[in-house]
Amino acid sequence: MMTNENSQKGRIALWQKVQGLGQALDGWALASLLIVGLVASPLVAVVWIAFHPTENIWPHLMATVLPRYFTTTLVMMAGVGVLTAAVGTGAAWLVTMYRFAGRGWLVHALLFPLALPAYVGAYALVDFLDYSGPLQTAMRLSFGWRDSRDYWFPEIRSTWAAVLVLSAALYPYVYLLTRQALREQSGGVYEVARALGTGGWGLFWRLGLPLARPAIAAGVALALMETVADYGTVSHFGVQTLTTGVFTTWLSGGNAGGAAQIAGVIMALILTLLAVERAGRRNARFHRAARHSRPIEPAVLTGWRGALAFALCLVPFVAGFVLPVGVMATHAVARPEVWLAKGLGQAAWNTLMVGGIAACVTVGAALFLVYGVRMAGRGLARLVLPVTMLGYAAPGAVLAVGILVPLAALDHRVADAVLALTGHDPGLILTGTATAIVLAYVVRFFGIAQGAVDAAFGRISPSLPMAARSLGQSAGGTLRRLYLPLMRGSVASALLVVFVDCVKELPATLLLRPFNFNTLSTRVHELASLERLGEAAPAALLVTAFGLGAVGLLARAHRDR
Repeated sequence: MMTNENSQKGRIALWQKVQGLGQALDGWALASLLIVGLVASPLVAVVWIAFHPTENIWPHLMATVLPRYFTTTLVMMAGVGVLTAAVGTGAAWLVTMYRFAGRGWLVHALLFPLALPAYVGAYALVDFLDYSGPLQTAMRLSFGWRDSRDYWFPEIRSTWAAVLVLSAALYPYVYLLTRQALREQSGGVYEVARALGTGGWGLFWRLGLPLARPAIAAGVALALMETVADYGTVSHFGVQTLTTGVFTTWLSGGNAGGAAQIAGVIMALILTLLAVERAGRRNARFHRAARHSRPIEPAVLTGWRGALAFALCLVPFVAGFVLPVGVMATHAVARPEVWLAKGLGQAAWNTLMVGGIAACVTVGAALFLVYGVRMAGRGLARLVLPVTMLGYAAPGAVLAVGILVPLAALDHRVADAVLALTGHDPGLILTGTATAIVLAYVVRFFGIAQGAVDAAFGRISPSLPMAARSLGQSAGGTLRRLYLPLMRGSVASALLVVFVDCVKELPATLLLRPFNFNTLSTRVHELASLERLGEAAPAALLVTAFGLGAVGLLARAHRDR
């Protein structure tokens, strides 16, 4: 008898779970799952193409170029990881723990390299340090040297130069997260350590560095993902990485399957990096001892110590922002007619169009997704939200492979069907327009929009939507009349940040753009590759100007309390 009762209770519990799942998977939740599928589909396509290539060249890749691509990529990651960790952590420590002349504006100026794509820094560094550049020219004039045989100068187009440029452009990731972590620590801990006789280096090594380690690891992981994804910088320096291998195998070799296989290696490397980063932080979580703990009181540095701290913080700002912008501005001022050059206006319009559309679609889809999974419950959120973050971890070249190959096949099928039905050839509707670029931007930067929107939802008290629903508002009405007015600042910030990232994106745009379609980023790359930096300067400065808007938002959000 008890067995039958237990069996009946089990069936009732199972039915209740099924009913709960059915209630959770309403129209909003199903639409959210559809968005997740759209975002994840390019990555699934890459895996499929890699395992089902038309012509399997994997053995050839393994025997020839892939070991070199992989080794060079690891060397780049090691160099950038060490430099960004050292520069970003050191700068964050100095501006947080000490007060010195010039600190007030350096706090924000150290974020400025984020506004500048790394490939612009590469073009500027080569122009400045090359044999015909101003530095070597001044050296020859000053010392009476006639040619390069009279003196030694390091090779500019090399791996070490690419590491320096990427480190100068990416250290703000570490700086931003580390500074935030240091500011959230209790000042009382440092005061006790000072009272016990611990000096500046001891505070850094024994307290600051261990407590900020999770933030440092997260910042370095972001910098390394950008390093793996970079194409413009390494191609300009002649460094062969996995990303350049995707371009070479696909465009020069004409083998999409081989490009997908290299893209698969990149995805595996990124996923390994994320797993190592999370594992390293798993047992390194620290919390503030009290809710209203006393903030850190910066020590005052004067004299040579203050000047040294200022100089140490000034160097990365100059290398990552002042030098590249200065070189580009010099070219733009020396030749003002390049601002009216043919194609610049069209490239600017194309950038505004595809970036604006992609930003609106991305943030709109993120709003829909986050709202849908929040209504469906925490279980669905834990299932689908991490999947949509993978797009940001995937480099643009990887997404391009996963988008263009299946999209081109679909495009040809649609065109053939229309031609058979109507006798009119519509052409390539998807790949022949900017649709593929917009889709790549949406997938690539969906994680950014989702994070911003999810945080904005979390700042709204749950009692407000509950009250709205009790007053007869539908789910859509609650979103439109309650959430959106309260979140408009966060939504606007997400739109700007996604738009700026779209403006700077180069690999996906190069691979997916239609014939004779240029954006500001591709125009800079094409002209700089042809050594026409003077003509590329206006487009580079426009990209930087857009980027400064997003940096301004970051500086405002992380200003001193």
